[in-house]
Amino acid sequence: MRADVFQKRFFDSLADSGAIRGIFDHLPGVYFFVKDRDGRLISASAMILERLGMKDESEFIGKVDEQVYPPQLAAAYRADDEWVFRTGKPLVNRLEVWLDEDRRPDWCVTTKVPLFGKKTASKPAPIVGLMGISRRDLDREVLRPVNEATQAVNYLRTRLDRIVSADELAEGIGTSVRTLNRKINDTFGIPPYELMLRMRIQSAAESLLRSDEEICHVAVNHGFCDQSTFTQHFRKRMGMTPRQFRMAHLASNKSS
Repeated sequence: MRADVFQKRFFDSLADSGAIRGIFDHLPGVYFFVKDRDGRLISASAMILERLGMKDESEFIGKVDEQVYPPQLAAAYRADDEWVFRTGKPLVNRLEVWLDEDRRPDWCVTTKVPLFGKKTASKPAPIVGLMGISRRDLDREVLRPVNEATQAVNYLRTRLDRIVSADELAEGIGTSVRTLNRKINDTFGIPPYELMLRMRIQSAAESLLRSDEEICHVAVNHGFCDQSTFTQHFRKRMGMTPRQFRMAHLASNKSS
């Protein structure tokens, strides 16, 4: 019997064709989701529902990201989804901002793959949606085996108060700038400079939420020369200014 026929026969024999996805409910730190071609949420693992404060999947099904996540995050997720739909290719290890249990910004690594419908004699299989997983904890579970990308993240975590050049980073982890660029691009889809910026902005965002320190001081403490430069980079990557970000969080706390 051909391997593909054997495989199809097994899956067709399942009482619930979606039962296999249940394994994701038992993988700590892994968040699984499915969307249709219009970006509507079809399914999610229990950990995502818990993160969103939902008790049952029925509260989730049919919603789009804009109904679930803050606007600046939803826009970024939607752009990534559209890339997968447009190209028909997987989006692997995208480094993006998510929210932790306390609604604070955190980085996660997300992979999305297209889902194809049934093909016909006259038409190729259409893309009907996508499925994806998001994982946290960049320096452990996400980046195995340990390589230059993992080492770069670890190196940068202890130097978020200043600008780290590519030369310093490469020397600090014992590799060449060329290899550093290739490894970080292969792992995250961004160059080292962008990785450095995103990690510093994440740390700055956490400072904005857990303290009432003046924004200009937060900027300088995270390696930005002034508040204006910090605001420019923050808005580009978070979808709002540092002040708007802090005020939005304060407003959500008051309403909860």
